[in-house]
Amino acid sequence: MSQAFAEVLRLPSKQLTKLVFPLQELERHLVPGSRPDFHLKTFDPSLEDIAKSDGVFTATVRNRIEYLSSAVCFIGRSNVGKSSLIKALFSLAPEVEVRVSKKPGHTKKMNFFKVGKYFTLVDMPGYGYRAPEDFVKMVETYLKERKNLMRTFLLVDSVVGIQKMDNIAIEMCEEFALPYVVSISFESWLRAVTYSGIHLLRCFIANITGNLKTNGFQVS
Repeated sequence: MSQAFAEVLRLPSKQLTKLVFPLQELERHLVPGSRPDFHLKTFDPSLEDIAKSDGVFTATVRNRIEYLSSAVCFIGRSNVGKSSLIKALFSLAPEVEVRVSKKPGHTKKMNFFKVGKYFTLVDMPGYGYRAPEDFVKMVETYLKERKNLMRTFLLVDSVVGIQKMDNIAIEMCEEFALPYVVSISFESWLRAVTYSGIHLLRCFIANITGNLKTNGFQVS
């Protein structure tokens, strides 16, 4: 178990729940049966699984996390906070350089992060304002040809909601039959020292990539 998560476990119960299981607060605002065609199933891991997943994102001699200049994938509009989110995911590996900029369109190429022997995380260039000229060709080619892409995370700005370009990205995922998740980007969460919700996201990624069941993984 990481020292950071051990400190989280010492928090008062209400604060712990808000930090580690933020979706429980969301569920309180959902009205059961309001939409018969809408089936909601929230990700509800145990604290033990969350502790294991933190280990996946922790750099050690046996679990190196490396930046590769040029598969879990993150896409979204320019300046929606993709790189900030990825930086928060890798906060347990501070030596990993994740380039973050306040200027839209800073990411011009696909950035690959190899997470030990577990999976590769991909930071896609943003679409919309100042998107690379070859964005469509580059991204569509990758999404079509990456056969072992476990999940695509589509980040949506919590302030403005789903925009026209976001709908196009959703339609692309549907057209290519890609498993995807629409994630709400809360910049204030990502800047906070506590990284509310990050533990849950790490656990979700570790789960969908099959790494909570990896025999070779041990929690110390």
